[in-house]
This record gives sequence, C-alpha cells and structure tokens, in this order.
Amino acid sequence: MASITLDGLAHAYRPDPRGPQDYALKEINHVWRQGGAYALLGPSGCGKTTLLNIISGLVIPTKGRILFNDRDVTHLPTEARNIAQVFQFPVVYNTMSVRENLAFPLKNRHLPREAIARRVEEIAHRLDLSAVLDRKASNLTADAKQKISLGRGLVRSDVNAILFDEPLTVIDPHLKWQLRSTLKELHRALDLTMIYVTHDQTEALTFADTVVVMHDGAVVQTGTPEELFERPAHTFVGHFIGSPGMNVLPARVEGRTAHIGDVAIELVRAYPSLPAGERIELGVRPEFATLAGAGTGLPVKVRRIDDIGRARIARIEIAGHPAAAMVPDALALDGDTAGLRLDPRQVHIYAGGVLVEGETANREGGA
Repeated sequence: MASITLDGLAHAYRPDPRGPQDYALKEINHVWRQGGAYALLGPSGCGKTTLLNIISGLVIPTKGRILFNDRDVTHLPTEARNIAQVFQFPVVYNTMSVRENLAFPLKNRHLPREAIARRVEEIAHRLDLSAVLDRKASNLTADAKQKISLGRGLVRSDVNAILFDEPLTVIDPHLKWQLRSTLKELHRALDLTMIYVTHDQTEALTFADTVVVMHDGAVVQTGTPEELFERPAHTFVGHFIGSPGMNVLPARVEGRTAHIGDVAIELVRAYPSLPAGERIELGVRPEFATLAGAGTGLPVKVRRIDDIGRARIARIEIAGHPAAAMVPDALALDGDTAGLRLDPRQVHIYAGGVLVEGETANREGGA
C-alpha cells in the first residue's frame, strides 16, 4: 500500500512541446494519501486516462516525477510498481473457471493454497460470483466477466494501488449501483489506495472520498463530493457536476451587488478588486434557486416547467439569460412571470471561470 505523490507531472505526446497548448496533461502537483478512494472525473480527452497510464507505468511523463511513498517509480515498468489495474472491458481467461481466474494472481505469488481459497471465496461472495465459481468464464455474460476482472484486481491485498479505468462501462445499468456500493464497501474493508477513472459524475461521487475534476488536460478542482457541489472552484465544475448544472450568468459586480442586466442581486461578500479584463460571472446551483410568485424576489420569465419525478425544475430567463430553478410543490403560477429567491450563501462570483474569494460582509444579504 502506498501514498502517491505527483511532483510537477506533465505529459505531451508530441516530441517538442513548446507551450501549455501542446500538453495532454498540464502540470500537476498533488499527494494522494495511502488508503484513499479517488476518482478522476472529466469528459473524454481531458487527460484523465493519460494520468492513470502514468501512474500505472504505461506512459513515461514528459516532465516531473511520480513517487509511491518515497520511492521514485517514474521510469519503472508496470510490473515493478506492484499495482492492480481493471480496464474498461473484461480481461479474463475464458478457458479457466471463475475460481481459477480469481486465484491466478495469488498463485503467481506462491501464496499457500488455503490462503488462496479463503481469499477467492471472500471476493467471490462480495461480487456475487459464488454460484458460478466452478463455471468456465467463456460461458458467462459480459456483466459476469467484468465482475471477474474486478475480482482479479481486488483479490490481492499487498498491492500499492488498484486502478480502475471506467470499469462499469459494460455493466447493465440496473447492476451499476450495486457494484459501485460493493466497491465502496471493499475499499473500506481492504484499506487500499483506489483510483477510479470515469466521465460519469454519479460513479465518481458515489465511489470516491476525493474527486479530482479534470478539464482540458488540467486539474481544475480536487475536493469531496460536497465541496464540488456546494463551492465549485471553476465554472466548468459547476456545469459538469449536477443535473442540471450550475447556472452561470454574465454579471457586473459593484461591491456587494451583482447586476445581471437590470436585475440587481445583493451578495453576502464584497468584491472590491476583481481582475481587470476578465469575464465576470455569477454562479448559483438550481437547488439554491427557488421559484416564487410574481412580485417576490428577482423578476424572471418562466419558459417551461419539467417534472422529473423527484422534483419540478423551471426553465427560466433572468434579464434574457437562461437559467434553471426549483419549483415548490405548492406553487401555482399565473402566466409566465414569476419571482426567484436565491440562497445568498450559495451565490458565487467567478473571474475568467475561476472562483473569486470575496470579503465577508457584516450583514446577511440576498434576493
């Protein structure tokens, strides 16, 4: 087991990178603690698989170092790093039984037969494979084969880290929640460092204690699921996490007041010195924006209301800019004009896409 240190790590696939635009993975410095459950979250092409491949040894970084504990493994091959990796599609031996597949990594390390049997039974039970232990892998569904792949990654207790590269892609949707919960339980039981790559925010937020959000080759925020939701450090995080994502509206800010067109929003923090020349925006999640009757709160136009079962979401316009807000069950609208109430503690100001820390006001304000 190991902590993982990323020290000035960056990678370009072209041989002569001349600037940040040439790097698939821009410089990152971070320490991931031993036993942590991490997710690398972002859209396709954001650099998360490149980072995972550097950790596993499949890619040697252009710049920087990677350390397992205090050992520099930057140029060591995969087999010298003592890791397990689970890929997007099943990697199994079809001619072997499920039991033989799960036991294979342990037999290669010459563990005692009794210890192998106990460990295989434990992992098979947790992954709901006990009933098929003696069946050939070739006779199983894609779901079951991917469970075997997961089991082969989890069966060893001596690895420095287990790396998961979108491991639930081939799993039927109704089984995904169950397997995510199983992986979480196994992480707590095994105390192993686990790193999970995905573009699915639900997978990332339910599996990981710490989520690393990547965009355009860079890490834009690292934090707990709660931190990412309540205080996005970048507008991309606000857009990418949440359904619907955060409302991001162009704004002009003067002290403790933000102006969206001719609509004024009182803030709980003051912003006396925003960077000149940067795009200024106000961000608030729909969960912290509540529709009200006309004449109450901020004036908005209602374009439509979507009933998604667990909630009603209004698609609205604020000074001509589209946004989303929650609709209370008891609210009945008369026409397309309404009011909007914001939780002032959850209204954020961004400059050039980056969260700005304002000065705390002496009074609570809000719309």
